[in-house]
Amino acid sequence: MKKLLLTLLSLTLIAVLAACGSNNGGNKASNAAASDAPAAGASAAPSAELITLVVGASPIPHAEILNAIAPLLEAQGIKLEVKEFTDYVQPNLQLAEGELDANFFQHKPYLDDQNQKNGWNLTSVAAVHVEPFGAYSKKIKSIDELKDGAKVAIPNDATNGGRALILLAKNGLITLKDPNNISSTKSDITENKKNLKIIELEAANLPRQLDEVDLALINANYALEAGLVPTKDALFIESGDSPYANLLVTRPDDKEKDAIKKLAAALTSPEAKKFIEDKYQGSIIPAF
Repeated sequence: MKKLLLTLLSLTLIAVLAACGSNNGGNKASNAAASDAPAAGASAAPSAELITLVVGASPIPHAEILNAIAPLLEAQGIKLEVKEFTDYVQPNLQLAEGELDANFFQHKPYLDDQNQKNGWNLTSVAAVHVEPFGAYSKKIKSIDELKDGAKVAIPNDATNGGRALILLAKNGLITLKDPNNISSTKSDITENKKNLKIIELEAANLPRQLDEVDLALINANYALEAGLVPTKDALFIESGDSPYANLLVTRPDDKEKDAIKKLAAALTSPEAKKFIEDKYQGSIIPAF
């Protein structure tokens, strides 16, 4: 009897173990099939990763324009990362050192001057817009009110300082040796009938000095950042045919890269032109 019970128990245990083995095998096959199958709603192949372009820019209007055309680039597989700068030195320095893929803040005379002074070979890719340079004051309403010995502030960098002097000369406040020389300095002034005291300051600081001077000549990007509207607030301003178009700039080896070409195309697209014209109402002028 004991032998019969042992036999029955053995047969039962074998049957149970066989069943468990069969179930485990079925689960493994099912799990393998499940792991090979795509999840519901997912594509069979993963989408390509976006290429990231890091571009240095002044906050206004350059970064605003870049952010406006970012969707055009994303549709082409490019993620635009805009790094904002409030000075004119770091964007070129960081581009030259490879920390940026491109920058967008400067005109050609400034770029040429910085390349020469620093031994760089940064290169223009596209001309995007012109920022008419203007003269602003909190103390007078017209240049006729400018008194003898008035304080006039201009940028202290070579090309924008020369640009400011040219604008003063065009409006009859001074006379220059060469009224078209972008490299003009105070030593090139041949006549100063009102004995203007011309003070050179960092371009970014000029709007903050309006309470301290009688007149300040300010780049449009810094004027806009300070809440000034060049076409309304400037006592006098460059004409729309100003040659100082702001450029998209990169390193020579990157100029022909597909992503840089697409960025240049987006910055000079009909969408970019419409954005500039609608938002800035003549204070910023498309150069294309």
